[in-house]
Amino acid sequence: MIINNLFIRLKERNNENIQKTRDVLLSMKGKIETLRDLKVEVDISQGDYDLMLITKYDSIDDLNTYLNHPVHVEVSKYIVSVLDKQVSFRYESLD
Repeated sequence: MIINNLFIRLKERNNENIQKTRDVLLSMKGKIETLRDLKVEVDISQGDYDLMLITKYDSIDDLNTYLNHPVHVEVSKYIVSVLDKQVSFRYESLD
């Protein structure tokens, strides 16, 4: 299983923007066939990032299909408009 964690810091870091961004990310759930699981967590420590998107795929090819899927492309446009910075950490889980 391939797991992708995306840490997101918003330009305007307030509760309203965090919740809207969370909702936009969650809107992909069930709409992209190669996306096995999707979770969005909000940082409660007010650290460097506001949200973490956790997505799971059966393979790298499935991840690439997700990245190019029209639903993901539309969500990405919104994320780019509110994004200050991001960090991605991808790995293969053997569990």
